[in-house]
Amino acid sequence: MLPCGTLTMTDAIARLDASRRVVRQVPVEDNGKIRCDACPVLCWIKDGRSGACDRYANEGGLLVRVDPWQQCQEGGDGGEAVALIPFVAAGDPSNWNGDLLAGTRSAATQASGSITAVGATTTYPDYKPAPFVVASRPDGVDLVTVVTEGIFSYCGVKVKIDTDRHIGEERAAVRHGGEVVGHVTTGEYGSRMLSLGGVDQLTGGSKKQGRLTCEALLGLCNREAVTLSVDEGAELVVQSGRAPIIDGERERLMRVGCGSATIGMFARQWAPHVDEVVVVDDHITGVLSEHQAGVLLDLPPSGIRIRGAKSTPGRYFRVAEPGGGWGGTDIQDPLSIIERFKPDVAWPGLRLLMVSTTGEQHAYFVLDDQRQAQPAELPEELVGSVARIAENCEPSLCTVLFMGGAGGSLRAGVTDNPIALTRSVKHALTRVTIGGIPAYVWPGGGITVMADVADMPANAFGSVPTPALVAPIEFTMRREDFLAMGGELPA
Repeated sequence: MLPCGTLTMTDAIARLDASRRVVRQVPVEDNGKIRCDACPVLCWIKDGRSGACDRYANEGGLLVRVDPWQQCQEGGDGGEAVALIPFVAAGDPSNWNGDLLAGTRSAATQASGSITAVGATTTYPDYKPAPFVVASRPDGVDLVTVVTEGIFSYCGVKVKIDTDRHIGEERAAVRHGGEVVGHVTTGEYGSRMLSLGGVDQLTGGSKKQGRLTCEALLGLCNREAVTLSVDEGAELVVQSGRAPIIDGERERLMRVGCGSATIGMFARQWAPHVDEVVVVDDHITGVLSEHQAGVLLDLPPSGIRIRGAKSTPGRYFRVAEPGGGWGGTDIQDPLSIIERFKPDVAWPGLRLLMVSTTGEQHAYFVLDDQRQAQPAELPEELVGSVARIAENCEPSLCTVLFMGGAGGSLRAGVTDNPIALTRSVKHALTRVTIGGIPAYVWPGGGITVMADVADMPANAFGSVPTPALVAPIEFTMRREDFLAMGGELPA
């Protein structure tokens, strides 16, 4: 492979402005078509038309990128310019011969110390080297960043939905366009979790299932709103960084904690103004007088008996079925979880506050002479404490984490001995970023990475109809480590 030379960032910007979208000149067949080798589909593209991925097109015999491009930017405060070192093949058209500095979007960006591969292109899964290498010298340290876009057949997203609302049973299938694209996984503290995509969904089912799975993943990774449905559960509109819409209702608040935790946080504010508090929650419903917090505040027993399974004093499981009502249960009337008040313990005039874990639902009762709870107006002294619950709740959001396995011949674009790159990543000699942001590398074998799409550049992901996602990935290491693993730099 012959290098085309080293450019300063200023020169790179000038070339981008001059060349815009051209990827490379390719042979034009007698029928006017050109062959695109940017992915395994190998589309034949007519003049004026795009390939199956809608990312590459034939423009007068030139292979061009058609999606929006991003400008290179100078990094730091007058620091050293970044040197772009693209590889260009000579002679043999079967070798990679793309001049990525003339790509649709900037092939490298030095912004706030990060370099992205958004728009870099690649021809993975073949053996051709990564499109280019970026050399930099922060604080006098010679670094090399190998920049490429990987085609990820082994990929998916983990979606965190901040809500108490029941969206479906664990392990229930999640669908997009009627096709299964994933499943509901374990619920976490104040959030419901989805696992979507993966190679079985992309390639293990029908062609339609693979296409719709890829469509859902691409939309989520590019921070678009995607509609999903859970079998025997809710319909969801999920978008990174936005509140979830569940069965047509936009969520506002993430719960402050479970019912027990809520009592622990606000017991001292309630104790002077109420005799009993029940915090209704799908997981752990709390009862103040029995709770350790109530014991420490010397609250007398109220004689209340709650339906459900008692865990420890003041903490109850399964007081109701999951649903869209109070505290993620299916109840609309909070008194339905109270079996009775023991008449020899409770007293007329006993003051009872019932509240959800977000404070959005609350009710106040006073016991009559028959120890029956009667609705009453919430005293002014308690209005502030209920509002304090909501004040301590965070906004309900959706979080989308891209997850993929960077294996196969993608590593051959970095080194002629792929295991060397894997070991370098595991030994923390090589830093992996996705679209310029740090990626979490899972322990164990392979290079399995995960990153929050909210921190990435807009429209950082693409797709190919194999089906698979196209994601930017960057490997940064010391120059000597790059050379030691078999990486190639221009002379």
